[in-house]
Amino acid sequence: MSLRPKTKFAFQWLLAIGLVASIPIGLYVANRPKDESPPPMAEKSAPPFFSDRAEEVGLDWQMRFLPGEQGATFKINLYDHGSGVVVADYDGDGHDDIYFLNQLGPNALFRNRGDGTFEDVTAAAGVTLGDRVCVAASFVDYDNNGTQDLFVTSTRGGNVFFKNVGEGRFADVTAEVGLAHVGHSQTPIFFDADNDGDLDLFVPNTANWTEDEFNSASHYFLGKGADGFSQVILSPKEFNSMYRNHNGVFEDVTEESGLRGRGWAGDATAFDYDEDGDMDLVVTSMFGRCQLYQNDDTGRFKDVTLEVLGRTSWGGLGTRTFDYDNDGRLDLFIVDMHSDMWMGLDFDQRTLDLARKHETTKFRFRRGPELEKRRSLPQDEEQLALQVGYDHKEVIFGNVCFHNEGGGKFREVSDPLGLETLWPWGIATGDFDCDGDEDVFLPTGMGFPFYYWPNYLLMNQGGARFQNQATQAGIEPPRHGLNLSDKIVDHPAARSSRSAATGDFDGDGRLEIVVNNFNDKPYFFANDSPGHHYLAFRLRGSQNNRDAIGAVLRVWQGDKIMTRQVQAACGYLSQSSRVIHFGLGDANVVDRVEVVWPGGAKQKIENVKLNAINEISEIR
Repeated sequence: MSLRPKTKFAFQWLLAIGLVASIPIGLYVANRPKDESPPPMAEKSAPPFFSDRAEEVGLDWQMRFLPGEQGATFKINLYDHGSGVVVADYDGDGHDDIYFLNQLGPNALFRNRGDGTFEDVTAAAGVTLGDRVCVAASFVDYDNNGTQDLFVTSTRGGNVFFKNVGEGRFADVTAEVGLAHVGHSQTPIFFDADNDGDLDLFVPNTANWTEDEFNSASHYFLGKGADGFSQVILSPKEFNSMYRNHNGVFEDVTEESGLRGRGWAGDATAFDYDEDGDMDLVVTSMFGRCQLYQNDDTGRFKDVTLEVLGRTSWGGLGTRTFDYDNDGRLDLFIVDMHSDMWMGLDFDQRTLDLARKHETTKFRFRRGPELEKRRSLPQDEEQLALQVGYDHKEVIFGNVCFHNEGGGKFREVSDPLGLETLWPWGIATGDFDCDGDEDVFLPTGMGFPFYYWPNYLLMNQGGARFQNQATQAGIEPPRHGLNLSDKIVDHPAARSSRSAATGDFDGDGRLEIVVNNFNDKPYFFANDSPGHHYLAFRLRGSQNNRDAIGAVLRVWQGDKIMTRQVQAACGYLSQSSRVIHFGLGDANVVDRVEVVWPGGAKQKIENVKLNAINEISEIR
């Protein structure tokens, strides 16, 4: 078999345009049972130890791609972006569960039995959705009644809102709550935009990159891209949707909110960047500059990107906030996939050495090393910028990390931190070695018809730099080999990852990583690292939203102010556990613990338990 002529032309076009227990203040934490020895300690410089145990823990499922789009008839479109993974305690038993999204066939909800093993409860829960291409999802308590509901986005199959009706079951109430929408949607972001105590909803949308022809057997609209990427990138833009929550019913307030956006939105994250008591919003762009929207405290937003951040990623997908240097302020990380698509199709891996050489390189133009010696902007790149609507002076072709300087000011520091990578999709963060610093996992790679590229485990070296330790930690290489078992048009089909989330699924204080892979079974990276002390918190709002989304938790320990935020879905098609985790290393003393609730109210946390989940309720 061979690629169709149109597909060969598409790759030529790709090459041509370059696409693509204790007291909180200084006290000894002593709530551990007398017969429990402290966990063994590890050297700070040692990486964590992971092993992929998806099969052993019961995650027997596979994401399926669309053969007419990504198989022998490969097209250059967003169907190769894959589907998401969501972590949450959907049944309220205190243990985080996992929901996988799918393109072809049913989604999968796996219930945690309480020991870190899982059972498939998809059909019983009523969240199968095998009749459409599913993209991303978020579990959330939208009506503050104590149960987790579920919102799922789709590529032109209609977004779906499931209400939790108890006993592990869900009911489709999409129309009743006002969330019916058919388009090309991405990750749903729930946050309290107007500080009224309930969660509003932002849905990033991309563009109309599909044809009107419908494949009824596989339940999808054919994608553009057979005749080249220009078909896709020049598709009519779709704009974001913003919904205001009124007692459990959502009203579309997109225009008045100022969040319509610039089209081609990839991901979003909400945080109070200027610390004025309301939630602001960052939206990535797949083609063009990202956006930082400042909230005026009423749920109306203004684009302040250029004056606050300056240049941002041109091909941004995943974004996430985390405090990488423990200075008490949340920093902003955005990864850029599309700027790395300069090498084109290469079955024979002719560009592999070049890719390795430039793995951490940012280029001045989209076409990468080909144009690096040019002084002026090539005409075709200038034309595309005009057609799509972006300015080269406003973008960076690569990942960006903005250090929060305080006072609403940021500084871009990705290169000195070692955060430039190749082919990243999403971002999952966590203190994987429990040393007090948050680390980063990046799901990575393209798969067929490209060569294999490994995932990144970027271990935080005391806030000064990140070091990729994926191989040393057991993340790479994949357990079952670099390639899938089945070839495509007689060529190896490389494994590749798309979305990732974190959680402590077995309750031992060490964070695991779960990954949804493209046309493949998931990874479940069990954390086998030597033990460290840790603190964990589950927050519950009363005046604010019950999920405490947007709350910021800080732990003072010596000269460090470790900072975490309760986040909804973010990081690209993913949602990590809302249990907040702090590694303490070999220390059993903390100086202070404090929550800043959405709106700015502060609450000091007393009687903190070591090596356990602390249940914290909002008090005013």
